[in-house]
Amino acid sequence: MAEGSELASISEDAFKQGMRQLAASVNVITARDNDSGEQNGLTATAACSVSAEPPQLLICANSQAGAHDLIVKAGGFCLNVLALGQDDVAKRFAGMDGADRSERFDLGSWSELTTGAPALDDALANLDCVIAQHIVAGTHSVFIGRIVGSRTAPGMPLLYGDARFTGLAAAQ
Repeated sequence: MAEGSELASISEDAFKQGMRQLAASVNVITARDNDSGEQNGLTATAACSVSAEPPQLLICANSQAGAHDLIVKAGGFCLNVLALGQDDVAKRFAGMDGADRSERFDLGSWSELTTGAPALDDALANLDCVIAQHIVAGTHSVFIGRIVGSRTAPGMPLLYGDARFTGLAAAQ
């Protein structure tokens, strides 16, 4: 089919139903404006590797999310890959626990790597990035980040699938 063909898109509800079946790693994406000290973050499953040379990854963020404009302003972000059992952090940054935005960083211990974006100390991975590309795609922005700092820890990933937090299960 040619781009821009006349086929109708599926409904938003059908899209969400289908995407619930795509289990994914749960991440908290954080940013800090080093001039003002403002920091914010959001929970997202839309993240993946792009290339090893140069080391790049991509994230997708809703343009209406509170952290979106801060990511743009800061020119970078940290992808914090959550471990199994860190669903409280995921819920906090998703706004699911009733806490105020100012309380987001009250859970866990936070430090920084290279860009100044908050890095969750006990995350499975912290991938600190500067924005290499910013692409607007519908309601979201796709940010391709060049990784300038990283650290990893052992553990099992927190996953989100079928509209709930879960973990890996051994194959039968």
